[in-house]
Amino acid sequence: MPTEKSAPSAPPAHWFQRYVNVEAGEIAALLTSFAMFFALLSAYYIVRPVRDEIGVTLGKDSLHELFTVVFVVMVLLVPLFGYVAARFPRRYVLPAIYTFFALNLVAFWFVIRAAPQNHWALATFFVWGSVFNLFVVSLFWSLMSELWSHEAAKRLYGFISAGGTAGALAGPLLTQGLVRIFAPVDLMLVSAALLMASMAASLRLRRIKSAEAVDGESEPTGGGILDGAIKVFTTPMFARIALFIFIANVIGTFFYLEQARLVATSITTAEDRVLFFSGRDLLVSIATFLIEVFGTARILNRFGVTVALLALPVTAAIGAVLLSFDAVLAVVATVMVAERIVAFALANPAIKIIYTLATPAEKYKVQNFIDTVVFRGGDAASGWLYSILGGGLGFAAGSMGAVAVPLVALWIWIAQRLGADHRRRAAEVVPRA
Repeated sequence: MPTEKSAPSAPPAHWFQRYVNVEAGEIAALLTSFAMFFALLSAYYIVRPVRDEIGVTLGKDSLHELFTVVFVVMVLLVPLFGYVAARFPRRYVLPAIYTFFALNLVAFWFVIRAAPQNHWALATFFVWGSVFNLFVVSLFWSLMSELWSHEAAKRLYGFISAGGTAGALAGPLLTQGLVRIFAPVDLMLVSAALLMASMAASLRLRRIKSAEAVDGESEPTGGGILDGAIKVFTTPMFARIALFIFIANVIGTFFYLEQARLVATSITTAEDRVLFFSGRDLLVSIATFLIEVFGTARILNRFGVTVALLALPVTAAIGAVLLSFDAVLAVVATVMVAERIVAFALANPAIKIIYTLATPAEKYKVQNFIDTVVFRGGDAASGWLYSILGGGLGFAAGSMGAVAVPLVALWIWIAQRLGADHRRRAAEVVPRA
């Protein structure tokens, strides 16, 4: 009968919608967003262990100086990005920048393969890698904020984030397999290919969503090249997002530098260090993926953005107290794993949902400024604080705990205020949509 013949086309969507609160017309765009983030974070997590191992090789004394260099580079790049976003159609911005970074990876492969012990080449790659991951991920979320509504974001950002987590899972798996066959530097070419695949997915996603686009949606944002920075300092909600991100990175970098110190003293070979970092990334990715697919949307819809934001500083507070008493590699690794799981599965999607309530210019310029300059400003500030407070003595023996705990208390207060900002902005914007 006709009804029986038509039945086979329904089950795939029905099965998918059983686990993800997606409307039938959104499935193609959702899966393309998932695939784009998967390829993007696969590309990054293939080179991340290489970057982290280079950081250990360069030494903790060089790391806080390099974080300062990264911050300066970010400050110099943001006006350039502001110019590009203001003058060129938004549909060209992401593909052009992704292609540029892919070509950078090929260039680094040539240079480091020819001179593997060159200190300047290694330091430059560490700086580049710290810039690369923030710019490409920030652009991804700017695109998501442009193409998905606030209502859809609350339902679907958990699943889209899971695409990135799956990529973060695939990257370490590829690294652990390929590093036994190829030199770590050769992985840069694999990363470049995946980055181009992500760019291709972005083009397909725009085509899928083009039917929903309004006139001028992909036009240049206009305005000045420093609009993003000005908005952060003049808009309370964006200022609180910036403070949330800044403190998160100060605390996170404390943990990162403490881990680098302990890895350098506990693990002797470069290969074992790469395996340690990739193994840790693998654990984070598995746990985060499961939460994002089955828990993020439910938590956001039931408990709200405020609870998702608060989860991260509360986790960090527990970690800071533990490290103040027992700063060994097992403890710091556990703290970093827990913090990253909560950040990826809850806090980050909550922040990105807030951006869907912004204007097109704010989605690109403000988000980019916060995700790059403010984020790496936290790195630089934390690196110098770590050094001044006696990072060579370790977290427990030094003064880091005494500084970290009050910072976390401030962080919790900001998370509460930011949640209130979101509720107020949503009440103002969503009814008019």
